[in-house]
Amino acid sequence: MSLSERLNEDMKQAMKNQDKFKLSVIRMIRSAIKNVEIDQKKTLGDEEVLDILNREIKQRKDSLHEFEKAGRDDLAEAVKKEIEVIAVYMPQQLTEEEIQAIVQQTIQETGASSKADMGKLMGALMPKVKGRADGKLVNQLVQKLLS
Repeated sequence: MSLSERLNEDMKQAMKNQDKFKLSVIRMIRSAIKNVEIDQKKTLGDEEVLDILNREIKQRKDSLHEFEKAGRDDLAEAVKKEIEVIAVYMPQQLTEEEIQAIVQQTIQETGASSKADMGKLMGALMPKVKGRADGKLVNQLVQKLLS
């Protein structure tokens, strides 16, 4: 079952269960996917849907940070719940140790030795961890290992 089909099924189930919050979040996700499909004039595959889910989670994490900074715990709590609903559709996230091992392996493959090689390294590394690791964490680990 594709991610889009799974979202449709979960939306129907949320309607049956009268889970208004989950239904709202799934509708927002489906809307974002539909907008991209209309723009690109094609049906999206799982990889492209994962990109959209990543973007949606990233936007919510940014909002969460701002809400917490402003002391708006009520809004922060709602955004945390939205992130939890979206995260269900994401692949299993890599641990920091797993990411570090992939970074070290990629450093050896590319021959990167300094921060000047960071662009080449990140270009080879990001497809390996796409959807399974936060880009900020990957970037921090790369900088730490190259310094």
